[in-house]
Amino acid sequence: MQAIRSILVVMEPDQPESLALRRAKLIARVTQSHLHLLACDKKHDHSAYLDEISAGLQEEGYSVSSQQAWHESLHETIITVQQAEGCGLVIKHHRPDSPLKKALLTPDDWKLLRYCPSPVLMVKTDRLWSGGTILAAVDVGNSDSEHRSLHAAIISHAYDIASLAKAQLHVVSAHPSPMLSAADPVFQRKETIEARYREQCKSFQAEYGFSDEQLHIEEGPADVLIPYVAGKLGAVVTVIGTVARTGLSGVLMGNTAEVVLDTLESDVLVLKPDEVIDHLEKLVALR
Repeated sequence: MQAIRSILVVMEPDQPESLALRRAKLIARVTQSHLHLLACDKKHDHSAYLDEISAGLQEEGYSVSSQQAWHESLHETIITVQQAEGCGLVIKHHRPDSPLKKALLTPDDWKLLRYCPSPVLMVKTDRLWSGGTILAAVDVGNSDSEHRSLHAAIISHAYDIASLAKAQLHVVSAHPSPMLSAADPVFQRKETIEARYREQCKSFQAEYGFSDEQLHIEEGPADVLIPYVAGKLGAVVTVIGTVARTGLSGVLMGNTAEVVLDTLESDVLVLKPDEVIDHLEKLVALR
């Protein structure tokens, strides 16, 4: 998070209070990042709106630029500009679609999370981050190199946000139910499964200094457990990762991240492994 030099902020000209911009200012104030404001619209001119917001930010001491653009769809517009401007983070206000609309069409925000090469922060509330709880959600049951790299990035970003906001870091990982027929005896008893998962987190605890009380290893589906733990802790930000579930050619986001985006009552930061990011950047370049 500290290494981000430029932030793309998706603006909403019809909304007087921009939650995305509020979060971007908080991060830029600490990281000294440049803010690039983007209005996604092909019909109406928002230059006066963008100029006014930019001027106010410059008076407050922020480095800022702005533009209006449209490329086929909302998510393609954001990704095209993110790549062109070299932004290391995209911030957007998320509003859940209706269940009927989601059943008929893939939501734009889901597409953005699937295809955007950079981390995406979906802002859902106006709650202050300061003094709150930052929750990192990892799946330590998957210990291949891609997942290990992603877990490290998730906890590192969550730690940075907690430091930035003077908040407390917590980590959650869901484990499967015991199966007496499991080939590995570890997965035949709940106690041994939990012990294995806690052992997988020891290196992260040593590096980032969070206690056993800040580590939540519990049984259940991740898409149910993550919102439950986030709600119990009153998390203000949940950091979650995604990997391609059908190979890099598919670049499809796991169902967990899609489901929890709407069920979480916190802001959501979504990250991807470097391998997926590289593939997505190549796809964008070919368009």
